[in-house]
Parts: sequence; C-alpha cells; structure tokens
Amino acid sequence: MAKFHFSTLILISFIFITTISTAKSHSFVQTISPTTLGLHKPQKLSHIRFYFHDIIGGKNQTAIRVASSPASDKSPTGFGSVMMMDDPLTAKPELDSQIVGRAQGIYASASQSELGFLMVLNFVFTQGKYNGSSLSVLGRNTVESAVREMPIVGGSGLFRFARGYAHASTHSIITLEAVVEYNVYVFHY
Repeated sequence: MAKFHFSTLILISFIFITTISTAKSHSFVQTISPTTLGLHKPQKLSHIRFYFHDIIGGKNQTAIRVASSPASDKSPTGFGSVMMMDDPLTAKPELDSQIVGRAQGIYASASQSELGFLMVLNFVFTQGKYNGSSLSVLGRNTVESAVREMPIVGGSGLFRFARGYAHASTHSIITLEAVVEYNVYVFHY
C-alpha cells in the first residue's frame, strides 16, 4: 500500500515539474527603470493656494445630494448623505475672482458624532502652468476643526506621481455657500 502512494507521489511530482518547466510566462508585472518615465529629475515641492466654493443650493448650485439613508435627515451630522460636487476653485476668496480650476468628486457624511466628511475628489487645474493637470485627494474632513489635513494621494499631468497634503480652513459660510481656503503642499516631478 505504501508503494502505491510513493509511486503516485512520483507521478504527480513529474507532472508538476513538467508543467512548470514548459509553461509560458504570462507575467503582467515588469520592472522598469524610473528614467524611462522621466523620473531621473529631482522632485519639486510646490505650494498651491486657492479657494474652494461649495454651493449647496440656489441657481448656481455646485454640489447636490445624490444618495442618503432614511436616517440621514434625522441625524445631526447628516450621516449617510453623499454629495457630488463640481466646485469652482478661485485665486481669491471672492467667487467672481479668477477661476483656477474645479474640485470634482464626492463627499459623504461619515461620522455619527461630528460633522466629518469622507472626501474623494480631484483638484482639476484650468489656468497657468498646471492647466490640464490634477491632484487627487482621499481623506477625512472634520469641518468644524480650524484646520483640516487631507492627503494628496496622486495626480496627473505635471502632478504625475504626486504626494503630499492639503490644509483646509473655512474662510466663510454665507447661507448656502461655504468658502474654504486650501493650502496644498505637494512633491512632484
């Protein structure tokens, strides 16, 4: 009986080794040199300052609720509400100042105990040197804190391979519009 098991083990081992040695490589991962992507240059650290205008009602609305739970309206924090935004980014706090880009993405009320949003958005720049480039944010925004820090997790265009953080400070809240000053510090090539 033991002989049968031993010979079966030998046969299975032979088939396994033959399969491995004759199989074609289908690897989807390849190691490349960073210089092939232009990453041999030293990284830059940039500071970008702009104002974010989130308008939740009225004729010039830039953010709308796209989802909520039945309990969202009863929650003091709006827990479960999800907003989609396409907010202007301006050079100065006034909405009629130069638009330098858009904040496009979602924010959702993710805390039952405080006004805390999950922010998933892109800062899409439309003016100057960074026109056509974007920065991606994924983080927590505790709105009632004086300064909120959110990570920059990537970017596109001149911000390819970007990493850094954004500081958000509420400049003003007037009726249905929140104006938030952003100071972004980002490493990029």
